[in-house]
Amino acid sequence: MEYKFWGWEQADVMAVTDQYKGIRTPADLYDAMSEIWCAKTCAPRMRQKWTLENKTLGQCSITAFLAQDIFGGKVYGVLRPGGNYHCYNVVGDCRFDLTSEQFGEEVLVYDGNPEQFRDVHFAKEEKRLRYEYLKKELELYCMRE
Repeated sequence: MEYKFWGWEQADVMAVTDQYKGIRTPADLYDAMSEIWCAKTCAPRMRQKWTLENKTLGQCSITAFLAQDIFGGKVYGVLRPGGNYHCYNVVGDCRFDLTSEQFGEEVLVYDGNPEQFRDVHFAKEEKRLRYEYLKKELELYCMRE
């Protein structure tokens, strides 16, 4: 199966935890997130533009840190206009961005970007709460499957 997220072809790392039944690879996580991402998990500044057709909009940091929980590795960020960072994952030699579809045809540069840290991102309470909500929804999703 082909995916649209950046790096899907090399996203063959395995989960380092069995906390999420059925989530073994980044593609498994993407499939689950595609059922979970919603306006409530979207960054508030982008929420009014969120649609079912663009589910990944505003989901990057909370998704990347959840992927880090599952696969290990580090989270990096592409600096965007306006000073925010778009987050993606690096696990060993594997790099993937589960929320890259939100940029359409725009090509992001995934080299030479700074590491991102959850304590900095989650200093914003709304972001920490969205992450906790996303994590809980993933746990519920995995119980159903």
